[in-house]
Amino acid sequence: MQSEDKILGANEVADLLGMDVQMIRKYAREGRLPAYRLPGGRTFKFFRSEVLDFVRAHPASTEGS
Repeated sequence: MQSEDKILGANEVADLLGMDVQMIRKYAREGRLPAYRLPGGRTFKFFRSEVLDFVRAHPASTEGS
């Protein structure tokens, strides 16, 4: 298994992206961030490679609005 294919929890994704864990969970619930839940499960799981692909496809802007 490659290190990019590691399965992460919401806390690990928050650390990876430098975001608040509640925002990670919100984005996952809204479908804005690729995430998975097992049937009956309450926690989100993420593939590291998919999170990194998502970030690459949606670069942050440093310009003000």
